[in-house]
Amino acid sequence: MSYFISIKTAIIIFPLIGLLFSIPFVLHQYHKYGSINPFRVLIVYSFILYLVTIYFLVILPLPNKADVIYKSNMIKLIPFGFINDFIRESSFILTTPSTYLKAIKEPCFYTVIFNIFMTIPFGMYLRYYFKCDFKKTLIISFILSLFFELTQASGLYHIYPYPYRVFDVDDLIMNILGGVIGYFIMGFGDNFLPTREKIDEDSLERGEVVSGLRRITVFSLDCFLYIFIFTFISLFINNKYIPLIIFTVYFIIYPYFKNGQTLGSKFLNVRLEFNKYRFIKITLRIIYLFLYYFGSIFLSFTLMFFISSRFNLDETQEWLLIILFMGGLLIFYLINVYLLIKDKSIYYDKFFKVKYISTIKN
Repeated sequence: MSYFISIKTAIIIFPLIGLLFSIPFVLHQYHKYGSINPFRVLIVYSFILYLVTIYFLVILPLPNKADVIYKSNMIKLIPFGFINDFIRESSFILTTPSTYLKAIKEPCFYTVIFNIFMTIPFGMYLRYYFKCDFKKTLIISFILSLFFELTQASGLYHIYPYPYRVFDVDDLIMNILGGVIGYFIMGFGDNFLPTREKIDEDSLERGEVVSGLRRITVFSLDCFLYIFIFTFISLFINNKYIPLIIFTVYFIIYPYFKNGQTLGSKFLNVRLEFNKYRFIKITLRIIYLFLYYFGSIFLSFTLMFFISSRFNLDETQEWLLIILFMGGLLIFYLINVYLLIKDKSIYYDKFFKVKYISTIKN
């Protein structure tokens, strides 16, 4: 029953862990390949779910601290002690076939088999996606198993005063055996699945075109870096022109000397290009970037404050006006996001004849 509790807990926790992992994963994929391969997403996130699941299988269920007391037999260093345990504790009788099935259902048998099955997928992932040879698979499987056993021996990193599960060298051996078995099983799977090289090749090919999601990522990264730089400089310099100065340096001056790339777009291998009006492209870039990043917000708030002061609105009317403009602003950006996801040009692109060029190298 505790196995099902652990698996259920892992499934519940996984969305949060996946969300935290998504930002670095997306940035890494766009930086290295220029695209996000759906099959790679399936492999990586299933691997994360798998790791979370086996970790919870190791530590759950958690006992009450008051129930965890010192026991002298919490560390077993004699290998293959499970054989004696099976002979001593199971109902297995070699000359009585009717005891075979019953013995399989007893903890002294299925816990050993479970420790093998638990790491078989780990060996499969190591060989297929991470391109580990047999030696690396053996070593990494040992490290993973040792980590689990030390987690148990430390009382969950000393959260508990004493270990609440046994450190057993047999578990270590069985986990390593499971990783090795998974390695050999994956040798047959290579004939039916696309190779890692093929996944990388397809990713680089797709990365030659700047997708809408990639543009959204560039937008988000640039906004984050701008706010981070502004916040850092504001700690030392108090000047009302700092936001404008940082905007000019980050979005205008730096890209002028860096082939039309900001820090964010350079990291994600994207370049901004104006197809026409090259003789005034700096001016166009200033206007475009201001509208693209902040223009809609600035114009909305300017218009909102103008209406509020011009017509002497009361408090209720002002709140309605704020809700109206914020709602309109949200709809405007949602429409742009929708257009980008559909890989279509947004309003600013069409007017300024702007193209986003991928600089990823295949």
